Amino acid sequence: MNYVATFYTHAAALMTNRTLNRKGIPSRLGPVPRALSSSCGTCVMYTSDDPHLPDMDRDVEGVYVLTESDYTELLKNE
Repeated sequence: MNYVATFYTHAAALMTNRTLNRKGIPSRLGPVPRALSSSCGTCVMYTSDDPHLPDMDRDVEGVYVLTESDYTELLKNE
């Protein structure tokens, strides 16, 4: 499955990307898709069978799974 994680800070996005890559999960930084909002404008996009929610930095804003042509929210951190 394809996931998108948004963050309150750019540093949180960088840390999460590093964590996922160290665990062998293909991930990359990119701009937040227009369908989603984000405080810092940077997201982490990754593909995995599991959303790896415990691996997100504490400043994660939300985690979404891409289904067909829409995003389904898995986690919302307010």
